Amino acid sequence: MRPILLQGHERSLTQIKFNADGDLLFTCSKDNVINVWFSHNGERLGTYEGNNGTVWTVDVDPLSKFLVSGAADNTLRLWSVSTGKCLYTWEFPTAVKRVAFNDKGTQVVCITEQRMGHQCAIRVFEINAEGDGTKQSKEPLYMFNPIGSKATVCAFTLTPNVVITGHESGKVALFNVKTGEEIDSNERAHSDVVTDLQMSKDWTYCITSSKDKAARIHDTKNLMVIKTFNTETPLNSAALAPNRPFVLLGGGQEAMSVTTTSLRQGKFETRFWHKVFEEEVGRVKGHFGPINTIAVHPAGTSYASGGEDGFVRVHHFDDSYFKAKPYGDLEIIE
Repeated sequence: MRPILLQGHERSLTQIKFNADGDLLFTCSKDNVINVWFSHNGERLGTYEGNNGTVWTVDVDPLSKFLVSGAADNTLRLWSVSTGKCLYTWEFPTAVKRVAFNDKGTQVVCITEQRMGHQCAIRVFEINAEGDGTKQSKEPLYMFNPIGSKATVCAFTLTPNVVITGHESGKVALFNVKTGEEIDSNERAHSDVVTDLQMSKDWTYCITSSKDKAARIHDTKNLMVIKTFNTETPLNSAALAPNRPFVLLGGGQEAMSVTTTSLRQGKFETRFWHKVFEEEVGRVKGHFGPINTIAVHPAGTSYASGGEDGFVRVHHFDDSYFKAKPYGDLEIIE
């Protein structure tokens, strides 16, 4: 798998996202810029400029009409995907660490950080798609402060008004955004910060990664842990491969302690694990620093990883990946 190297950022990557069709790849980093690329050949299509701080997070709606971003300049911004214009900016007292659209693209949930006397808050905004998208409500539809440990990642579930969150303490919880009530929680889902949360294609389960060196698959209805993947390196990101029984994990030693470890020891590889058997099946090397974020093409034909080194690597899977028999001689009828 010869990677396509995307060089459009000057600092480390924070999140990458494919759109629903998989033809576009959005990348954001600590250099204040969001880039969009053609995923099949790595050509840069454009940039979204206007943030005055690290862009921590991006998400794109199912129709690829709107893009939302959250940044360290305490703003949540709505962009037009096609023109690159910033359509609307919401301002908060602290940085926005995570944003996510719901399955229809009509609402956005965002997490703002706990800082300077402000509590961690989760807000849901209704996205008004009428006209050119510049007429948005300044006030959130719902807002609440999760009790206890601050939330680090979140996503909508298929149940209306319910979001799933991952927390600094390692817990994974379900919240009703209308009432702010915690419907369910698994306090011991992880033993350290939850670093990433990605939904399955049908939104019935999700995968979380954590600094506790493990990734877990959870049922989004009752938070039951279905599978656990234990590695020997802190994880920053975990993604599910559609149509194949694999999960992709990325991480590595903290940047501070990297100077003392060799590449091999730093574990800067994307690791493939078998989703069912919980066994590692392969690794892909390439980054010169921890992998911060991984995304898989919605059709499962390729994946992209973004690292601390400022590069995004897009790998298109070889034929052997699709011909391999992940269950031995067993034929799975889909």
